[in-house]
Amino acid sequence: MSCSVPDPVALAQALIRCPSVTPFDVGAQDVLIDALEPLGFTVHDVSRGQVRNTFFRRGEGGPHLCFCGHTDVVPPGEEESWTHPPFEAVIEDGKLYGRGASDMKGGIACFVAAVETYLQTHDCPGSISLLITGDEEGVATDGTVKVLEWMAENGHVPDAAIVGEPTNPEQLGEEIKIGRRGSLGGFITVTGKQGHVAYQHLADNPLPRMIKLLDALAGHTFDAGNAHFAPTNLEITTIDVGNPANNIIPEKITARFNVRFNDEWTAETLKEKIVSILDEAGGGYQIDMGGNAPSFLSAPGPLTETVLTAVEKITGRRPAATTSGGTSDARFVQAYCPVVECGLINKTIHQVDEYAALADMEQLTKIYLQILRSYFEA
Repeated sequence: MSCSVPDPVALAQALIRCPSVTPFDVGAQDVLIDALEPLGFTVHDVSRGQVRNTFFRRGEGGPHLCFCGHTDVVPPGEEESWTHPPFEAVIEDGKLYGRGASDMKGGIACFVAAVETYLQTHDCPGSISLLITGDEEGVATDGTVKVLEWMAENGHVPDAAIVGEPTNPEQLGEEIKIGRRGSLGGFITVTGKQGHVAYQHLADNPLPRMIKLLDALAGHTFDAGNAHFAPTNLEITTIDVGNPANNIIPEKITARFNVRFNDEWTAETLKEKIVSILDEAGGGYQIDMGGNAPSFLSAPGPLTETVLTAVEKITGRRPAATTSGGTSDARFVQAYCPVVECGLINKTIHQVDEYAALADMEQLTKIYLQILRSYFEA
């Protein structure tokens, strides 16, 4: 049986018009409650502190497919720089403009539209759920990770999950994500003794030591990558002295770095390696490292094939199954079930004039609908 697919654009506009800059919801998840309750979804409020989280489920048994998404967005920056106000959801030239149009209110709207169509034409033999958080763009401590803990405690762990992050660089059908590199940040301090540059023997300049340390880190090859991951890379992001004059040897210098690492490392083994590199380069430093984004790979299997086939059927392109890009909440989901990321185009996310093409939203809705049909018919 076939039918027309509901238009996701109106729902996306309603979501964008809620200025839900992380971690504030400003009514965005109420928009989803109004859309999903009439479809038979039970609503569970799993908010933590000032972070709003909502879990929706329709059905009680398995198989259980969960869609994961976030309604929080990054700040729009200078609103005067936008062609259209960032929270007015203006449509022009076949594009929906607004903060969150691609990342990821548009993707959420496409999934809801796909679910509505699926339920019009099918008696779902299992369960469909949505894990919606307001803490993905922030520190991510009270969002998806807390909802997943609640789901485990209350019998809602899914068999598989789709994260609706925008995954394509230029056009639909280019990429899905089957994993992500991990992220580890570090803060290095080298302390010396302040003094006059003309009396250097009375001072201790920390800059040469820091230069050696950073050169050792930046020049190190951590690995060559593997079949699913690019090589681990370390980038120095800031070097700060705060020296107000050119005739003073500073007392202290600090530097920050970030490492995006593949599955040949854990955060702990990478920390040990970094310390050994710094010690070999000369020592004399203090370091603090941390991060909550492990590297992971959701091993290719039935879910991956279902998504790949659905994307190819709708777009005519077989997407690459990649692990590139930044972190996402899939890093939390992968500990509970297989997860694949599949969504819109990412080239304007976090930018002024972020947009989603209406044609892409129509196609993504059809992709999600095909995933639902294939998953529950398998």
